Amino acid sequence: MKKIALIGNPNVGKSTIFNTLTGKKEHTGNWPGKTVGNAVSSYIYNNNEYIIYDLPGTYSLISHSKEEEIARNFICSKDYDIALIVCDAVCLERNLNLVLQTLEITKNVIICVNLMDEARKKKIFIDLDKLSNILKVPVVGTSARSNIGINKLLKTIENFKVNDKHLKLEYSKTIENAIQMIDIKNTILNKRWLSIKLLDDDKNIINSLKEITNENYDNIDVSSAKKYLKENNILDLKEEISKTIINKSEEIAKEVIIFNDENYNKKDRKLDKILTNKYTAIPIMLLSLLLIFWITITGANYPSKVLYDFLFKIEDILYNFLINIHINQTIVEALIHGVYRVTAWVVSVMLPPMAIFFPLFTLLEEFGILPRIAFNLDKIFKKCNTCGKQALTMCMGFGCNAVGVTGARIIDSKRERLIAIITNNFVPCNGRFPSIISIITMFFIGFSYNITNSILSALILTLVIMFGVIMTFIVSKILSKTILKGMPSSFALELPPYRKPKIFKVIVSSMYEKTLKILLRAISVAAPAGLIIWLFSNININNINILSHLSNFLDPFAKSIGLDGVILIAFILGFPANEIVIPIILMGYLGSNTMTDFNNLIELKDILVSNGWTIKTAICTIIFSLMHFPCSTTCITIKKETNSFKWMIISILIPTIIGITLCFIISNILDLLL
Repeated sequence: MKKIALIGNPNVGKSTIFNTLTGKKEHTGNWPGKTVGNAVSSYIYNNNEYIIYDLPGTYSLISHSKEEEIARNFICSKDYDIALIVCDAVCLERNLNLVLQTLEITKNVIICVNLMDEARKKKIFIDLDKLSNILKVPVVGTSARSNIGINKLLKTIENFKVNDKHLKLEYSKTIENAIQMIDIKNTILNKRWLSIKLLDDDKNIINSLKEITNENYDNIDVSSAKKYLKENNILDLKEEISKTIINKSEEIAKEVIIFNDENYNKKDRKLDKILTNKYTAIPIMLLSLLLIFWITITGANYPSKVLYDFLFKIEDILYNFLINIHINQTIVEALIHGVYRVTAWVVSVMLPPMAIFFPLFTLLEEFGILPRIAFNLDKIFKKCNTCGKQALTMCMGFGCNAVGVTGARIIDSKRERLIAIITNNFVPCNGRFPSIISIITMFFIGFSYNITNSILSALILTLVIMFGVIMTFIVSKILSKTILKGMPSSFALELPPYRKPKIFKVIVSSMYEKTLKILLRAISVAAPAGLIIWLFSNININNINILSHLSNFLDPFAKSIGLDGVILIAFILGFPANEIVIPIILMGYLGSNTMTDFNNLIELKDILVSNGWTIKTAICTIIFSLMHFPCSTTCITIKKETNSFKWMIISILIPTIIGITLCFIISNILDLLL
């Protein structure tokens, strides 16, 4: 059973190679940082089993980040038979830096030059045989997304034999002499490479190596070699080593790469001048956001109605079936009008927008827009003493805050990762969109459905969301100055080439990896919530149900922040899923013992206005919807990601306190103005 370590720069298609070989569906995308841990799987080829480890993307084995440290430590451990290095055919010269560094540690190397189809489109030709002859290791060309070259790669892995004559870097005579002066007797590591690390005196790497190998290097005498380097004006060994690696990479690249079109990246650079320009980048980003929301809003209405009608027809069938088989009516009411009705509502309201939003979001990712957004927002996040990668996790939160919390794994610093997790709830997920959009339509747009109103609705929604983004910046800054003090860490963000997305694959993968998984998670919490809501609305105390008792108790406080008791209890009972807030509000006003449907927004507005809703109520409800505690799914995810109840509680308290405070201020200001 052979073990394969899959290593490469970020965004070269490692995860695609991993998925193609193993059949496992790890999430892949056109931006760095997708793999933030070791994904492990296996495959069988010609009756032989292979275990493959998908290591985090790394530009170097000189650790600057958690990803690089994980990859370097695994390669140094030698707990594998083959190091399969994946390179980008379009950017081979830069990728050769990692190849040369890895060859210094191990000779068990196969090179996979991926994205050969992209190189061919840009008229870049790579002489793979010549590259193999220079490096003295097997080299295979692939286009993993199209399954091209995979069979040859499998055969190469199967027939792999170590070549002791693989390329070895030659440094200056002074450095080579210093290496020879160090006497290392027993180590599982490459003695030459270990000598360089000891000379460089990188404490971080040396301490990691001690843990990996259980070896002690304190007794190895390097003082004479260091003195020799200093006497010969080698004052920065790391810089000299890096220069040699870069120069050798350039030399090899000149021999094996032919550019038939020297302007192959001209279109990308032209686009970058627009999408990363300080004057045009933010407006284009906002327009893209506006377009996505407009398509989601207009596109989700009809399928949501069809799905709703279908699910509630099934409700009647299930109800009659259970009654006919003589199930106790109270149990039937609890199951159908409680559990099923709430679950059906969540599915019908949540599924269509997610099915539209996530593919659109993934298309932006595949095309290469998301890394540009992170680049554009990096300076702002730096001013907040946080990391630019937080922009990527914030974008994920638009689809689902739980996904955004999980996405914070790409942030190396624990401090900055916690800030990203705590503030992710300030951008609304798909579960909050329906409530916000309904209120915008009823109180600010009007009921005539035309393109002008739909665009205006999307515009107001975008402004609401931008307010949430601004609050993300403010709260991130406050956190970085108080409970999570610290300076922003630097990170290398590669702007990947623009790629034409495979639309069908994007739709299928986004439906499976995001939409269905999130929907199943939401259903798992919506079902028990439905039972609780039914019990609260059907158990009476002094001829008044528990729901009314709770709303009456909360009413004085709720009115002080521009809401009322029914609205506040709806948000509390909507903890499992934000989609059911409006139905619970409706149930509370009508005094119904089950969640009640409404035929259209005109009818809903009449009910709300008759129960005291004004423009002030609408504004405060939107603000509180934007800023209150995360849903139960997100809270569970926060607990899982931070492994701490403390940070989950903080993530609940911060947005809730800010939401209450803002609603109180806005309510009092509007009382003075209106």
